[in-house]
Amino acid sequence: MGFRSSIDGLEKVIRTEITAPKVILVTGPPGAMKTSFCYALMSKYLKDTGEFGLYTTLEETVQSHLRNMESLGIDISLNMQISDFTDLREIDAVVGPKDQTDYIAFIEKMITHFKKLHGPKFRVFALDSLGALYSLMENDGDMRKRMFYFFKMLRDNNLISLIVMERSLGGESHLLGNEGFLVDGIVMLGLDRSHGKLVRYLQVEKMRAVEHSMEKHAIEPRKGGLTVLGPIFETGGNGT
Repeated sequence: MGFRSSIDGLEKVIRTEITAPKVILVTGPPGAMKTSFCYALMSKYLKDTGEFGLYTTLEETVQSHLRNMESLGIDISLNMQISDFTDLREIDAVVGPKDQTDYIAFIEKMITHFKKLHGPKFRVFALDSLGALYSLMENDGDMRKRMFYFFKMLRDNNLISLIVMERSLGGESHLLGNEGFLVDGIVMLGLDRSHGKLVRYLQVEKMRAVEHSMEKHAIEPRKGGLTVLGPIFETGGNGT
């Protein structure tokens, strides 16, 4: 079992299996179900394989995150550790600049810990989101270098890493603009209004060493997670 079979219909878009190590941006505007996509993908994959995954959320609490996933009917995987940074952020809000948490270093320590604990079974990592991480970091003009080494650390640990990144409805990144050059894959989750009805879609814009479609495929939430439907131009905008 692999990632292609972890979401119904995903094999229509991703034609050969995604293997570690890879750093994949999951990008799109608000409401495109980026978080739901990552969680559904990870939860089913980990349940099928028995491997371990770490999901880090910088903006939601674990309880809020789990409620959202429960509302979609997504099973909670026992092989996934969900960690939020809300306590750290509250501490940083009251301490001086010199005592601020280095969040990249903190994430690296977490990954090292779980690698020691689970060994090669620790295969999947998610960060939700990269924009939130940037907002917690001091931009010293050397951000691209720091992200290069951060992504390298994820690859060195032989992880498939899903990195959530906001993008506007017009397609522009809200971030620094360098992420697309540093990662191995970009999965766009978007909202299409061209057929007179709002349709959520998935599009793989980039995926190194993987055969994939670049067409926009309609997606919709169903009981148990998400389902990938046919290309938008075949659906007439109704997702069928």
